[in-house]
Amino acid sequence: MSSYESELLRNPYSLKLWCRYLTAQTEPSFEKRSVVYERALEALPNSYKLWHAYLQEHLEFVRNLPVSDPQYQILNNTFERALVTMNKFPKIWIMYLTSLTKQKLVTKTRKAFDRALRALPVTQHEKIWETFLVFVSQKGVPIETCLRVYKRYLKYDKSHVEDLIEFLLNSELWQEAAERFVSVLNDDRFSSIKRKTKHRMWLEFCDLIVKNASEIFGLNVDAIIREGIRKFSDEVGRLWTSLADFYIRRKLFEKARDVFEEGMTTVVTVRDFSLIFDAYLQFEESLLALKMDEDEYDDGDEEEEEEDDRLNVGKLDEKIKRFWLSDEKDVDLRLTRLERLMDRRGELANSVVLRQNPHNVEQWHRRVKIFEGNPSKQILTYTEAVRTIDPMKAVGKPHTLWVAFAKSYETQNDVANAQVIFEKAVQVNYKDVDSLVSVWCEYAEMELRHKNFKGALELMRQATAEPSVEVKRRVAADGNEPVQIKLHTSVRLWTFYVDLEESLGTLESTRSVYERILDLRIATPQIIINYAMLLEDNKYFEDAFKVYERGVKIFKYPHVKDIWVTYLSKFVKRYGKSKLERCRELFERAIEAAPSEAVRPLYVQYAKLEEDYGLAKRAMRIYDQATKVVPANEKLSMYEIYIARAAEVFGVPKIREIFKQAIVSDGLREKDTIRMCIRYAELETRLGEIYRAREIYVQSSQLADPPSDGDFWKKWHDFEVQHGNEDTFRNMLCIKRSASVAKNLGFVSVGVQESQKESGILQNQEEIDLPEDVLDEVFGGCNIRKRDDEAENENGDGETGLGALERMRKRIRQGN
Repeated sequence: MSSYESELLRNPYSLKLWCRYLTAQTEPSFEKRSVVYERALEALPNSYKLWHAYLQEHLEFVRNLPVSDPQYQILNNTFERALVTMNKFPKIWIMYLTSLTKQKLVTKTRKAFDRALRALPVTQHEKIWETFLVFVSQKGVPIETCLRVYKRYLKYDKSHVEDLIEFLLNSELWQEAAERFVSVLNDDRFSSIKRKTKHRMWLEFCDLIVKNASEIFGLNVDAIIREGIRKFSDEVGRLWTSLADFYIRRKLFEKARDVFEEGMTTVVTVRDFSLIFDAYLQFEESLLALKMDEDEYDDGDEEEEEEDDRLNVGKLDEKIKRFWLSDEKDVDLRLTRLERLMDRRGELANSVVLRQNPHNVEQWHRRVKIFEGNPSKQILTYTEAVRTIDPMKAVGKPHTLWVAFAKSYETQNDVANAQVIFEKAVQVNYKDVDSLVSVWCEYAEMELRHKNFKGALELMRQATAEPSVEVKRRVAADGNEPVQIKLHTSVRLWTFYVDLEESLGTLESTRSVYERILDLRIATPQIIINYAMLLEDNKYFEDAFKVYERGVKIFKYPHVKDIWVTYLSKFVKRYGKSKLERCRELFERAIEAAPSEAVRPLYVQYAKLEEDYGLAKRAMRIYDQATKVVPANEKLSMYEIYIARAAEVFGVPKIREIFKQAIVSDGLREKDTIRMCIRYAELETRLGEIYRAREIYVQSSQLADPPSDGDFWKKWHDFEVQHGNEDTFRNMLCIKRSASVAKNLGFVSVGVQESQKESGILQNQEEIDLPEDVLDEVFGGCNIRKRDDEAENENGDGETGLGALERMRKRIRQGN
């Protein structure tokens, strides 16, 4: 160290040399190092580096010492000496102020902070204020001092007003906190550094002024909270309950009730309503419980002092005065209020929903139901509903309210007022014509219930009357066409009217109504049928058939189907034998007009006509024609009818002919062809033609796939068991096995071949010829392919390229 000392004697103002000397010091004692620091600072009093290192070591030295130790005073003196030259360095100030804060020297620390703020430029005050606020937030610092510090801080940075408010709330300075809240909420330019919304601050403010209502003065709390209710749509219920709570804390109970009632009648969400209602209910329950407890206590005192009070004239006079002029004995009143509030919940909740959408029809019906048992209240509700609802904005069917309104009078046997309501209802411009029709029909039905038949008919005549040309011109000029203009074109209204005429009017009046419907071109197939049946019931048969004729000219398929079926059945029933040619002409017209999917019942009905009144051959020709025209999915059932009718008339030869025709028919589906083959074989079996039946099974096997057509193979199996021998049974098994192998090898089926022919695409363009020994091995000695080739060579008809179904059909044609 002697070398450093000699160097320092020669150059005492070298900062680098002093730092190297301090670094080289191996002595850990702070007392000895402080001597070196003091010598260095005596030579270099303006060195920030030396002062900072010295103070850091000094702070570390006293860190574990109690604040009452004298070393802290030495430390403070050192800081004061340092600040003589280092007063523009915030780091030194912060180290000093932090140490003073730890020492709990309130006055000294406050003055030191004040010196720091005055010594440093404003741009560096932020660092000091951060430590200053930590100091004033400590326990033991007087509230007045803290408040002054916060106010001074706001002069430096106004954005931290929330810190002041938080301090005021923690210090229970409610009045000043409320005033600060008001200034913040009234400042439109205020932006929360804590990211609080205006809405949240409003709620905090309301909680403050409500919970401390007795300690905050000078603020119009009612106006403030109502301003929040107007500004913020969410949490409206909470604000209303806060306002009511304010008056409750001020013991203004009637004013609180008014607030609760106003809140329930103004909120527009069920959530807010539930919040207010529950708070209101709890308020009434609390008042009732409190009053009942007070009454029990007062009754006990009166029993103890009853004897003395009788002789005390002054007390007796005071009790009489309190009885007449006070409302203290109001338990029954409070209980009634509570019950009334609970009974009103449904009505009040319904009002909330209607405030959301006053055009909600269903909610108005529910409101009426709430007042069940109170007719006058229900009528007032209906009146309010029909006045409020705009039919063009209505959710639901507004005409139901008018109808229910009229029925409410009707149930009270006040038909005159019910008629007045209906008269107003039919003048309303509803969204659609059907609503207006419903009102007219209900109006007429009410007249019918009260035996006013003429009145009901007159109503229908009035409803179905076509507007005059002048009215139509006026509406066209106005540009707003009401539904009343279209009322006379309503099918439902005319249907109701014609039903009334049939029941209450004459035949002529009913016919005129039907004719009017036809003239307006609004008739339906059912109306045509009803009109014709009405004429038929009254023996106007030709007129009825004319109506049918008009119907088949007006409508097309599928709507005309029922008219044709009814027309033909009625005509055949009356003129089947006497006007056979006319019947045939009608059937031919009906069949010509009908699409293929609707022609089958007409053919069956036509053939039945020929069977009953015409020629059997003609009937068979009709059945035969039907099998060619009906869709593929109906051909099987048509052939079944054809075969059944042929069996009754012509016998077996005709049946065989039909079966062969069905099998070779191009339109019959493959599975239906197999089914026809089975039935054909069963027929031959019943007739004892075993050979014929076996040939049918053999030829049909080319269509049947063993996995999917199990029924066919089972039928053949049972047939061979009953009627065959060992050879025929083996042949059946051989054919079945070869069909299964052919399926597994992926031979193209008939359906695939047909689809390929139609599309012009041949999928299997190359045919592989297998050796004979391979065929023998695959088919088990029953070489179907070889046998088919031999048969082709014998016949010489070139069937090589044909599918199974085509080959079978060709052979059947050749057999014929």
